[in-house]
Amino acid sequence: MKNLIASGLLFGLLAACAAENGSADIQDEPADTPEAATDQVVSTADVETIAVGTLSPAARANRPDYAAILAAEDRPEVDRELDPMRKPLQVMEFIGLQRGWTVLELEAGDGYYTELFSRAVQPAGVVYMQNPEEFDNFLGDAVTNRLAEGRLRNVRVLKSDFDEVPIKPETAQIITWILGPHELWFRPDNKPEGFGDPLETFSKLKDMLTPNGQLIILDHAAAPGTPEISGGTTHRIDPAIIIDLAEQAGLGVYKQSDILRNPEDDYEKPVFDADVRRQTDRFLISFKRQEALEE
Repeated sequence: MKNLIASGLLFGLLAACAAENGSADIQDEPADTPEAATDQVVSTADVETIAVGTLSPAARANRPDYAAILAAEDRPEVDRELDPMRKPLQVMEFIGLQRGWTVLELEAGDGYYTELFSRAVQPAGVVYMQNPEEFDNFLGDAVTNRLAEGRLRNVRVLKSDFDEVPIKPETAQIITWILGPHELWFRPDNKPEGFGDPLETFSKLKDMLTPNGQLIILDHAAAPGTPEISGGTTHRIDPAIIIDLAEQAGLGVYKQSDILRNPEDDYEKPVFDADVRRQTDRFLISFKRQEALEE
């Protein structure tokens, strides 16, 4: 019975916290060298991650049309239904993805954002879609369906704990972790050791970033001062805990956004509660390596 309860919690976590939708040809291999198109490759030196409004001409020219990506006719309808709550246009603009970049998407769930990232970085970019292996039973065929029939050819599926992602150092211009960092403190009965050591995870993420890359954290907020154990109970986390952890790992805050904040949220309620589900207060922070911030 305990295992069933834990499994139910994990399923609820995926349903409420992970991106919704999935697809085919799962490749359970690291694929250190992306099998992406080799033409139109853009030098990352020309498309540095810098604040919107101060983009260089080369970066502006290489910036995809996020609104057009969202409006694409072949985008799954189930994804569109989530747009009002998730505000993907504003989130994409905050991230600032460029064509040709490499993205590591931690806890991608069934691929709501994978779909958008894949289209944004094509044709030469790649998206690593990561989930812990234990999520397979709960995701079902969602990932397989999303990738079916050759869709999103630049997506590579990874299965690992958060502190064991098989990506080489200085690989990703962007690492995203959307609605998931709180799970570093989640200990279900079928995974009592958890999904990764918090500091080890953030240290490795920092190493995987290119020198000017960004780690994008978006998560359900807990009230200030709430202990980290909330990550495994209400599935919320105090943003200060994440900032402190990132700083210990050698990262610093680059920019923040309040586009998903909701001061009316009831922080005492788990994110799955019908009164707050998909209406939680969410924080959005971009981190860079400390040395990049000091330049």
